[in-house]
Amino acid sequence: MRGQGFGLSAGARLALVQRLARRRAGQDEAAAADPRGFGAIGNLKDWQLVRDAMDALGLESPFFRAHEGRAGARTTIDGRELINFGSYDYLGLNGDARLHAAAAEAMARHGISASASRLVSGERPVHVALEQALAAHYGAEAALAFVSGHATNVTLIGHMMGPRDLILHDSAIHNSCVEGARLSGARRLPFAHNDLGAAERELAAARRGAERALIVVEGHYSMDGDVPDLAGFVRLARAHDAWLMVDDAHGLGVLGATGRGAFEATGVDPSEVDIWMGTLSKTLCACGGYVAAKAELVDWLRHTAPGFVYSVGLPPPLAASALAALRVMQAEPWRVAKLQANARLLRDLCRARGFDTGLSAGLGIVPVMLGSSVRAARVSATLLERGVNALPIIFPAVPEGAARLRFFLSAEHEEGDIREAVQALAAAADSVPGG
Repeated sequence: MRGQGFGLSAGARLALVQRLARRRAGQDEAAAADPRGFGAIGNLKDWQLVRDAMDALGLESPFFRAHEGRAGARTTIDGRELINFGSYDYLGLNGDARLHAAAAEAMARHGISASASRLVSGERPVHVALEQALAAHYGAEAALAFVSGHATNVTLIGHMMGPRDLILHDSAIHNSCVEGARLSGARRLPFAHNDLGAAERELAAARRGAERALIVVEGHYSMDGDVPDLAGFVRLARAHDAWLMVDDAHGLGVLGATGRGAFEATGVDPSEVDIWMGTLSKTLCACGGYVAAKAELVDWLRHTAPGFVYSVGLPPPLAASALAALRVMQAEPWRVAKLQANARLLRDLCRARGFDTGLSAGLGIVPVMLGSSVRAARVSATLLERGVNALPIIFPAVPEGAARLRFFLSAEHEEGDIREAVQALAAAADSVPGG
């Protein structure tokens, strides 16, 4: 795909490169002329080039589109109802009346906001109830809920590890884990995606020189939709005196017969994992993140982690709705079965049409690999015109040549939605050069 030049002729590619080079030169001159401006920020200039390239190619940004109602299996954008594959509402609970009632009751009792850090403003009973339920879910001694999922990983890893330590992580790990590792100052070693053998080689070579070691993997990888050999990573951690942390943000409600997550799907005792991390914004339809682990670690984080101590507490209505969602998930496993059936159907129909769905296990996330970023953006735009919302994942989120559309499935999708979407995808891809 990379050699296809985004579907442009050689002359058009040369003209585009020359135009962007002139714009970059102009940006550099402007930055030099205004030393207090922000144009000297390297990443800002890179973003401006991406934006300029999209403008030059006539590509409208697929991001920040306004949804005019609840974005579930269907959504409304610009007055048009669309089949939607851009939501993490895996079990279709975001519109559930039971969650709405729990949030309304908590809001009536405690107000909308916790108003300050829980260390300062005190606990609300719903915070404690949610954390107890999450700890019980993972068979852990304790859990702690944070106001942001991204900040959970940043503050946990950044606070727990230090310059004399080693952090070994999957190359496709969430950005929040990478940022936490950078903050910590620890030596950071990525290993080839979902390659246990590569992880073992890296750890064996580097472990002796580190004081402490942390292995970080995802339970369900958000870019590729695959699942790690969790039992193998447990053995690896034990063999090298390392901690194992699993970011199961996309695993809860998706993996396992009843949606308990990566440990249920792989048959691993959850207590064998040292740290479980997850988010409240996906299956649990709220906002925030959480850590489940031994009580001594959780108590230390509660009193010292910057992202908890110095941040406002989770709003009580969100804690209540997350708790309600967890209880519904546990009581209604049919939702998990429906989600998994939907994901398998979409993946298999795509493969039957000749699409590359990468490593997807067909459990909730199905990527459709399209190669170049420009092609992925154009197919996404054409697909939207045909009534389907599926966002592209493009450079720099993935390497150029590995751009894709990413389909997030829900228990709310019907078989007809999925078949219609795959048919529209095939037509959209056929209409965009470079396939």
